[in-house]
Amino acid sequence: MAKYRRGKKIDPSVMTMLFATPDTAGGDYTLDLSQCASILNRRFYRQGIQWVVDSFKFLSASTGSITVAKIPTTWVAGGAWNKAQRAWLRQQNEALENLDDPAPARFRDFKIFMDTTHSTAGVAGNLLPSDALGNIYDVGEWQESQIVIPNDGAPGVTNEYILHMVGASAGNSKGLIVNYANSRNTPQSPDPVHPTPLDNNIYNSMFDVGGDNDDVINNATDRNDDLPYNQDTYPGEVGNGPGLENHDFIQIYQNGTGINNVGIQRCKGGVFPCGLVRVSWAPSESSNLVIQVNLVPGTHRGYLCEPMQEM
Repeated sequence: MAKYRRGKKIDPSVMTMLFATPDTAGGDYTLDLSQCASILNRRFYRQGIQWVVDSFKFLSASTGSITVAKIPTTWVAGGAWNKAQRAWLRQQNEALENLDDPAPARFRDFKIFMDTTHSTAGVAGNLLPSDALGNIYDVGEWQESQIVIPNDGAPGVTNEYILHMVGASAGNSKGLIVNYANSRNTPQSPDPVHPTPLDNNIYNSMFDVGGDNDDVINNATDRNDDLPYNQDTYPGEVGNGPGLENHDFIQIYQNGTGINNVGIQRCKGGVFPCGLVRVSWAPSESSNLVIQVNLVPGTHRGYLCEPMQEM
């Protein structure tokens, strides 16, 4: 008889999260899956992980459109997050070194917002999970990270800022991608891809059968010698796609009439950096939207996730 082999244990964790928007004319709603997993499982999940979502299900008594968006899944967003996280941690650790008995917060964690819509609403604006009866679970402490800028614009002036990923810096919220772009060298364009003078070698003459080598050389050296992307701006910053990455969009319809005139739609799953999900709901009349998030079992405290450092 074959033996059953145990792999790495998968912790029991809530795989289906349920949310409901207010019964209003719609709007933009943000889900923080790490915050919700911490609440539902009574276990700390850092925000700095990429969450794998199996699928979404939406339900409403009103016809309307739904857009699901997320932090861009690009190396730019990954690089911006990593650079900011390292700077935030270094600033705090250097300050703690000056204490006789440093005692960092037990659940110290690097937490950001998606965009200025999210940072303006604050953590208090995050949509929270509910049980099958519609009761919202109790929340614990979940605070955004702050960076401190000494001598900010003038000697002796110290300011604190919160952080968001895409779009311009605004007010007390700093854009990570725009600051990441401003902290890096600009790539050279056009790159030097050929030596000069071009005709000072035997190989150019080897195939010179009709005197048309100049055209061939020009095609080989001058076409596509510039960068295939904008030299000065990064995707996700001002002037170059400053919004979130579109994940999916669907239309929901009422199903019949009467008390059961409820429409249901589904949309695909995917990978969500920092576990942040934006759901935009535009109903034809004031009505709430029920959101079901289906997650994937894995070895990261019960879920299939990967650190943001791996992005």
